[in-house]
Parts: sequence; structure tokens; C-alpha cells
Amino acid sequence: MLLAGDIGGTKTVLALYTAERGPHHPLFKETFPSRQYASLEAVIRAYLQDKDAEVHYAAFGVAGPVVRDRAEITNLPWVLNERHLERAFDFKQVHLLNDLQAVATSIPILEEDDLVTLHAGQPEPGGTIGVIAPGTGLGEAFLTWQGERYLAYPSEGGHADFAADTPLELDLLRHLLERYDHVSYERVCSGMGLPNLYAFLHETGRFEEPDWLREQVRAAADPTPIIVSAAQQQKAPIATATLELFVNILAREAGNLALKLLATGGIYFGGGIAPRILDQLREGRFIEHFLDKGRFRDLLQQIPLQVIMNDEAALIGAAQDGFLLMGENLATVRSG
Repeated sequence: MLLAGDIGGTKTVLALYTAERGPHHPLFKETFPSRQYASLEAVIRAYLQDKDAEVHYAAFGVAGPVVRDRAEITNLPWVLNERHLERAFDFKQVHLLNDLQAVATSIPILEEDDLVTLHAGQPEPGGTIGVIAPGTGLGEAFLTWQGERYLAYPSEGGHADFAADTPLELDLLRHLLERYDHVSYERVCSGMGLPNLYAFLHETGRFEEPDWLREQVRAAADPTPIIVSAAQQQKAPIATATLELFVNILAREAGNLALKLLATGGIYFGGGIAPRILDQLREGRFIEHFLDKGRFRDLLQQIPLQVIMNDEAALIGAAQDGFLLMGENLATVRSG
């Protein structure tokens, strides 16, 4: 039996799987508030205490970089170690992978209903696949074909330097450089970045901020959903302009990723924001900004663009990673 999890700063989702049911159909799935537990070990014990389950393997997608079998969760004082987890629960093997790597791992096995096509393109069989995921932060990952299957790799590309492409974006960059030592794409293309766009448009005098919107934005722990909702309902020009700027930047960074990876297998949009702004992503200007790469426009025209609609993609990917781990171990045992 396999234990898989999606480990984040806000919530931890754990699920048990069998090979017969596969990564889409867990036996038992539970969600835990991460901050109420001192460690992942404490969450696992709470999860397993009422289950008659003999677990041999575990795989966890974690919101943070994984380096030498160890991970620290972003926005949570947890330190995860594969060997410690194996000893604590007598597991045969534990694998930690970055949460975007887990999302990427899910892509080859996602079902038709899990995806929405923005641009069909003409994918190349076995072509490299890129993943860009604006959520709280901006995650990026990629997959390469290994002859028999795709293998997913993590990336911290969301922290690369923001490259302004228009006079408005140049002003935005100058504005943010007065506030941050380093302006990355995450600063302008994520849940934490979208309020920076909103503040820029207001503080530079480009748009007025309605009193009702100001009150809601100031009172919210996370103003991003408020700004996006006001934009989609066309309640305030400043919100509409903020979302338009966000979408343009996302399209161009997706194009950058496609070029850097030569992602002829497609670009997939994950994270929590893309499904919520699907109408804006379907507009022609989004595709136009993605394609706007000069001499390489024709190449990008061939690259499919897909939005991942399944909010459990990271959990599915962690489970798939665990099954691949189990398969490799069983193959070793059989060949030995």
C-alpha cells in the first residue's frame, strides 16, 4: 500500500492508494490544517491511527525545494527528511519531491476532463513539456521524454529576473525596484504579486481606487481574489487593468519558458489562479502575447497550451511518483 501527500503551508492532504485502484482513486483521503501540527510525522500518525493499513512506500509533494533528501516547507516550520520518515514509520522507502514537480508528474496521466485547451498547436511526440503555475507564488517545472515515459524535474524559474517588455512594464519595474532588492516574475505574476500590480497602477496615478474597493483590499488578508473578482465583474477600471497586466505578463513568461525548454510537447498552466481566470486566458490577446517572440513566432504557434483544472494534480502526481518508485523497487527485486 502507498501513502501519498500534498504538503503545503496551509493544508496537508494525505491519501492511501493501492496499485489496483491507481493514482486517481485513493482508498482514504483526508485534509489537515498544517499549522495545527508540529511536524509531518504528527499528521501521518493522526491520519493512520484509525486505519488498518500496512504501508510500505510513501511519496510527498512539498511546497519548497528538496535538496539531498531533505525539504523545508515554505511558510511552515517543518523540516522533512526521507530517512527520518522511513525510520519513524518503518516504511521501505520515502520520496520527497517539490510540489510543482508533483504537478508535472501528473500531466502524462491526467484525464480529458482535467484539462482545458487554450491553443491546440501541433505537439511533437516525446517533446519537452513546460509547467508554469501562478498560485500564492509562481512555480515552474518541466518534463523530458526518457524513451519509455516522461520524467519530471523541479525548477525555481519563477524567481528569475522580471524582464519588462513594454513602456508600462518598464515603469512597473522601476516602481518595484524602489521597494525590492530583486524583482522576480513571482513579484508580478502570482497571488502575492498581483497586489503589486494593483498598487503600481494606483500609486503612479494611472487609475483611481474606489472607496469600496480600497476598504475591501485593505481589510483582506489576501486581496488577490477581491481584485480578480472586481475585474471579472467589471466593477472597477483599476481592477480590470490589473488583471489585464497580470495576464499579459503570464503569457510572455509562458512564452519565455517555451523557448528556454523548446517545449514542443506543450505548456501547461497549473496553480490556483489559472482556472479562475479562464475567460481571460481564452482571449486572443493572451495567445498573441505568448506568440510575440519575433522570429520564433512560427515555432511557438505549434506549441499547445493547456490549463490544469484538477486542483488535486499535485496529489495525483505524488501518488504516481510513489507507484513509479514501487515499480522500480519491484523490478530490482525480480531482476535480483
